Amino acid sequence: MGEPRIKAGIWVSAALRMGMLEGKPGLVVRKGDPDAGGVLVVLHGRTGNIVLTQFRERDGDLAWMRGTGPEPVTEDATDAYVKKQVSYDPDLWVIEFDAADYVPPFEGKLV
Repeated sequence: MGEPRIKAGIWVSAALRMGMLEGKPGLVVRKGDPDAGGVLVVLHGRTGNIVLTQFRERDGDLAWMRGTGPEPVTEDATDAYVKKQVSYDPDLWVIEFDAADYVPPFEGKLV
């Protein structure tokens, strides 16, 4: 069985606090469902952005993948990706962090 599920709003608040502690300030760009919404994380780096998409593996564990591909993308490409994902899932949260190293300020499996 996977890890216990935490409400999305609580997880987002914790991630933002971790960002502040690591010197990677963040903010909520779009509020989703406070209980069960999915999360997109935009990492603003030195040469563009990376968007991490949250998903559950077969065993139920939370994991992340680079939704915009392995290399940083432009702001326009980031906005287009986020807009498309929100059109699929209106309960989606979108949070952003200043992360020059493209490493999120929270622990998580990246696939």
